[in-house]
Amino acid sequence: MMTQAEIAAALKKRPTVAWRSEPLLGSIYGQEEIDAATNAIKEAMDISQGFGFSASPIPEFEAAFAEYVGTKYAVAVNSAGPGIDIVMRALKLQPGDEVIVPSINYQAAPLAVLGAGGKVVWGEADPKTYLLDPADVERKITNRTRCIFPVHIHGMSAPMDAYMEIAAKHPHPVYGPAKVVGDAARACGGGYKGTKIGKMGWGTIFSFHTMKNMTTLGEGGMITTDDQELADYARSVRMYGSGVEAWGTSNVMTKVQAAVGIEQLKKLDSFIDGRRRVAYARNKLLAGVEGIELPYEPEGQHHSYYLYALTVKKEWAGEKRNQVIKWMNDDFGVGCVVANAPSYNSRRILAENFGKTTPLSEEYASRMLCVSLHPAMSDDDNRYISAALITCLQRLG
Repeated sequence: MMTQAEIAAALKKRPTVAWRSEPLLGSIYGQEEIDAATNAIKEAMDISQGFGFSASPIPEFEAAFAEYVGTKYAVAVNSAGPGIDIVMRALKLQPGDEVIVPSINYQAAPLAVLGAGGKVVWGEADPKTYLLDPADVERKITNRTRCIFPVHIHGMSAPMDAYMEIAAKHPHPVYGPAKVVGDAARACGGGYKGTKIGKMGWGTIFSFHTMKNMTTLGEGGMITTDDQELADYARSVRMYGSGVEAWGTSNVMTKVQAAVGIEQLKKLDSFIDGRRRVAYARNKLLAGVEGIELPYEPEGQHHSYYLYALTVKKEWAGEKRNQVIKWMNDDFGVGCVVANAPSYNSRRILAENFGKTTPLSEEYASRMLCVSLHPAMSDDDNRYISAALITCLQRLG
C-alpha cells in the first residue's frame, strides 16, 4: 500500500498519455506491422492477384491462430460481431430454444441470440469474478436449452469445463448436450487450466478491434473450433453461404489485416505479460486500501487483464462509485469504466424481449470499477493512477 508521501510524490508525475478507460489502441504496433501491411499492399498491386478472395496470408494467419490456441480450425472474419452472429446461426435455433447468457455482458452476445431466433435466458454472475456463475446455469438449464454462452470477461476465462459438465447432465431431447460457446472478444491470449482461451467449448469468438489485446488494423475477428461442421459453416457463410446452402453475407477479413495479424500474434504473449506486469504492480500499490476488493484470479487462470476490475464496498455502490469515476476523469485525467452493467439496461430491445431477471448481477455491477490499464503503461504512470484512485477513495470517507 502506498504511503501518503508516496501518493503525493506519484501525483506530481502526471502522465503525458491520456489514459482512457479502454485505450484506443489496446496492443502495441511497430515497424513489423508497417512492413507487413506495406508488403501485402505491394503484392496486391499485381493485377493478376489483387487483394484476392481469402487470399494469402489469410489462410496462414488462420493456421497460426489455430496452432496458438490449440484448435483444429480457425476462421478469420471482419469483426467479432459477425463472428458471434455466424456461430449463433450455426445452431439453427428454433422458436423457444434457449441460450443462457450472462447479463453482465456487452450487447453483442445477446443481440446475436435474438438475431438467430433464440430466447436469451439471463445468467447471474459470480460476485468475485463477474463471470457467468455455473451454479446459476445449473438452476436455469432446461430441456429447451441449446447453448450456454459465457463471456470471458475482463480478459479472464470463464470456467468452461463446469458449463460442459452441466450441459452433459441435462441434454436437450433432440440435440443432445447444449453447446458451450465462448465470447473471447476481450480475452485473446489468456489461459485456463493449461490451455489457451479458445480451446474449450464448441466454438470461441475473438475480437481484433482497435482496443483489444491484439488488433488487425482496427477491426477483425476469429472463430476457433475443433468441430469441422462448424468450421465449414463459418467459412462458407462469411462469404454468402453457397458452400453450405445457408444464408450469409460478406464478412471476410482482408489480406492486409491478416498480414498485420500474423505479426501481432507473434507478440501477443508479450502483450499479455505486459498487462499482467502492470496489474500485479498495481495490486501491490493498492493492497490494503480500504473499501475495495482487488481483481480476483482463481487458481488455474492466466488472466490477460484486458480490464483491471475492482469491486467497491456496498456502501459505495452506484452514486458514490460513479463519483469516483468522475473525479478520476475530471481531476486526474484517468479513465474508468463499468464493463459491463447488465446489457438489458442499455438496450431496450433486450429488456423488451427477455426481461430484466438478474438482481444479483445488478447489485454486483453497481460496485464494479474498471481502471485504465495498458501493456505499455510505465511504472510512473501506474503509480500515478494508483495514487489518484486512492485519493478519490479517501475523499469518499
